[in-house]
Amino acid sequence: MAKKQDANKGIQNVEETLTKTEQFLEDNYKPMLYVLAAVIVIIGAIWLIKIYGNKRNKEAQSEMYVAEQYFAQDSMKLALNGGGNNLGFLDIIHSYGRTKAGKLSSFYAGACYMQLGEFENAIKYLKKYTTQDEILAPEAVALTGDAYVELGQTDKGIALYLKAAEMAGNAFHTPIYLMKAATMYETTGSFDKALELYKKIKDQYPESTEGRTIDKYIARVNLLIK
Repeated sequence: MAKKQDANKGIQNVEETLTKTEQFLEDNYKPMLYVLAAVIVIIGAIWLIKIYGNKRNKEAQSEMYVAEQYFAQDSMKLALNGGGNNLGFLDIIHSYGRTKAGKLSSFYAGACYMQLGEFENAIKYLKKYTTQDEILAPEAVALTGDAYVELGQTDKGIALYLKAAEMAGNAFHTPIYLMKAATMYETTGSFDKALELYKKIKDQYPESTEGRTIDKYIARVNLLIK
């Protein structure tokens, strides 16, 4: 008898729980529906943005082809401004700036301005290149350093060379940027700092192009320190 009462009590509890759940769903049906609809809209929007972004990036890549050819031929003004029916890097930045190709065009534009000797414009566009490409990101930072050096702001240039060296983190590019920084330290009379970087190249990157010739730079700085 006791078991039957317990069973009945259990069934009653389940029924009460189901009733409460049904009541909760009934009371909150519309808010939950709104939340679900909002989630669906957000997911759909993200999906559409991604598709649209990929389409725009492909368009930008297609437009970049001729500008890149001009760049390879050292025709920097044509690369920047385009020619005839072809867009230049500046047009691509304006029309497709948020795409990967548009951001890459900022790097190209900065490099073009460096070649043209327009160093402030070079800095402006190189700073817009924010994509974390393993090769081009540190190169953009180093080129910005070159522009500051050309403008007589050597300290800023050195800081950016050192930043580029750290970002690169490889045996090919890092010693190049360290060499730039060390050379600039020499020009400012900071021979101890230059020597430190030369020794770093010798110790950590002995097989690099810079590492194979670094002894003569170390010897020269040692003479200057004495």
